[in-house]
Amino acid sequence: MVDPSPLLTQNSNLENKTVVSTGRSSSLKLLQSIIVALAWIFDGQQTFITVFTDAKPNWKCLDLADPICKSASSPCHLKPGSWAWLSPADTSIVSEWSLECADAVLLSLPASAFFAGCIVSGLSLSTLADSVLGRKMLLFLSCLIMSLAGCMTVLSPNIWVYSALKFVCGLGRASVGTASLVLSMEIVDQRWRDRIGVLGFAFYMVGFMTLPIMAYVGRNLSWRLLYLCTNVPSFCYAIFLYYTVPESPRWLMVHNQNKACYSELHELNNSSDEKNNFYSSMKILCTGRWILWMLLAVMATSLGISFVYYGMPFTVGNLETNIFISVGLNALSELPASLLALFLTVTMNRRSSILTLTTISGLSSFACAFNTTIGVARKMQLAAEVISYCGACTAFNVLMIYCVELFPTTIRNTAIALVREAGLLAGVVAPVLAAKGQNDRFWSYGFFGLVVVLCGLSCRCLPETKGRELSDQIEEGENNSIGNC
Repeated sequence: MVDPSPLLTQNSNLENKTVVSTGRSSSLKLLQSIIVALAWIFDGQQTFITVFTDAKPNWKCLDLADPICKSASSPCHLKPGSWAWLSPADTSIVSEWSLECADAVLLSLPASAFFAGCIVSGLSLSTLADSVLGRKMLLFLSCLIMSLAGCMTVLSPNIWVYSALKFVCGLGRASVGTASLVLSMEIVDQRWRDRIGVLGFAFYMVGFMTLPIMAYVGRNLSWRLLYLCTNVPSFCYAIFLYYTVPESPRWLMVHNQNKACYSELHELNNSSDEKNNFYSSMKILCTGRWILWMLLAVMATSLGISFVYYGMPFTVGNLETNIFISVGLNALSELPASLLALFLTVTMNRRSSILTLTTISGLSSFACAFNTTIGVARKMQLAAEVISYCGACTAFNVLMIYCVELFPTTIRNTAIALVREAGLLAGVVAPVLAAKGQNDRFWSYGFFGLVVVLCGLSCRCLPETKGRELSDQIEEGENNSIGNC
């Protein structure tokens, strides 16, 4: 009779090796996903860098006995030589290029050009992540373009060249957050999905938070230095990403490039026409009735949230508070927003969370629309501004995770890119409204509050996705697309 103990021992050793191998593989995927999420740091820095580089510096009267100079709210109508900037001229583009008398449209041109570049790139390049490029390559190229354009910005001789380079920077930045979110959440399994998505938003906060710190440290140095300090690390990250992170396994599976490793997943439609067509995912989104309805609903929600999300950092100067403290508080509010988003995605459904958050954000924004000279009231308005921004941040975080769960793998990156495109439309308009809001806050805070409440209602008709597996095929998504309307 054969002694079975050696065979049992061999099988046990094999099972132990399998468990260890699986654990190592899971840990490696988690580490790679964290590396991908780091891209949000540079996304956050480039989004709001113009808040400091394009800010109007403080000025002073040289002749303190001149009553006209002392009563003037702006130096643009004063005699040359009767006033001076409090800081060196190269600390801002306004003082360096003598833009103190420029109108709101020209002053907001660089920021608007940046978001316009994001829109153009999002519409033209985002579908490549679902077709021929994949998530990783699009993320790499986006970070590379964004960082190189940012470094070239330091050579700008005037606002026109500067705005053109900001446009190119926006072309690269457009897909950074989208590709990072999708790739990081597709690498890991379901139990880590929410956490990794929120981690990316936390990294965005880190990027945003470092801006006021660096700007304050270099407040008497050239604005060009801030661009170098943020874009050189971004370039190094892009190279590191290329050599350390693999492509999304779901994207490889859908495109039949890793069929052996993912044979347990169901067979997919491998039509070569659909795979090789750059805009096949866009065609699916526009022709499928249920997909188009969901897309329009989340795009409307994104638009409303983004007016507060992008508008608030550009309007903090209208509250007549310290710009470094105000922007720092906005950036710091990203941390509780990320933690709150994690709590809501784990404990509550997506629709109720977004509706509640957009309502709180809108009402808080309305509270900032009234002019006041009372010190306590100003502090309360600053608190309301931070609450409004934090609510919009949390709503945006929940919405992005919601969108990953709503759309199938074959069109996921394109759909999320379009949702962010809707938000970028607000990014183009928000700086102009912020500039107009210097004289009448209802143009900024009042408008932001109204839009975020109304647009937030559009998510009521969407299907709930909490606890649901990600879908890969269009047919799977259609079966799960039934909402309440």
